[in-house]
Amino acid sequence: MTASRFSSIFPDVGKPLIAMAHVPALPGTPLYDADGGVQRMVEHVHRDVDVLVDAGFDAVMFCNENDRPYELHAGPESAAVMARIVTECRPATIPFGVDFLWDPRIALAAAVATGAAFLREVVTGVWESDMGLWQTDAAAVLRERRRLDASDIAVLMNVTPEFASPIGSRTAPEVARSTVVSSLADAILVSGPMAGEGPDASTLRAVVDAVDGAAPVLLNTGARAETIAQMLTIADGCIVGSSLKVDGYTWNAVDRDRAFRFVDAARARVRTPS
Repeated sequence: MTASRFSSIFPDVGKPLIAMAHVPALPGTPLYDADGGVQRMVEHVHRDVDVLVDAGFDAVMFCNENDRPYELHAGPESAAVMARIVTECRPATIPFGVDFLWDPRIALAAAVATGAAFLREVVTGVWESDMGLWQTDAAAVLRERRRLDASDIAVLMNVTPEFASPIGSRTAPEVARSTVVSSLADAILVSGPMAGEGPDASTLRAVVDAVDGAAPVLLNTGARAETIAQMLTIADGCIVGSSLKVDGYTWNAVDRDRAFRFVDAARARVRTPS
């Protein structure tokens, strides 16, 4: 069921390229632009999404990337504003997803409200993190998905979250394998230490080997045009944000040339015999 839920989103795409549409800081957060308000946020995200669709990405994922420092338990206003922005900016021709750093309840609420096909979250494990002690609850998230009659929304589970390290001795491959079995992940995501920084290729490969086809494994951070062809020989797809931005800086606007260059580099892997 988990693999089919993800593949149904991308039925004709071998290795999907998912681009991030980073939402400016939401109301109530330290970096919120009160003068511009929500309307300026919508305009910013809309411009980014238009570029990403034109570049040829297979999906877009909306995320509150600039809500620094991140919360583990956000308020209802966050879900409301995310839902408005996603609704006004969602692409008409490709699938889209929602991510909320770091509260899966908000991501799920916004996904249900906007018709998103997937969400990305950390829902398994206990972590020491920049946000403090981080204790997740996959059971609650998936039961809430069922209660909201949203079982078609795929949950992409990040097993090596940024800004955090695990409490415990299990390796990333061991966690990934058990997350597929016990937490019913629709896809496994492998990250580096923070946004824009990728994992070692050896770690990514080890996770792919451990999961052994039971669920797709995606590169979650650090994807770049210069290396994406190599990384896609290992991973089943990727999520990319920072390297598409002006100067490669996570919180800048999307750079049109960088976005097109990335897609061209990834598609070249498909066209070139291995």
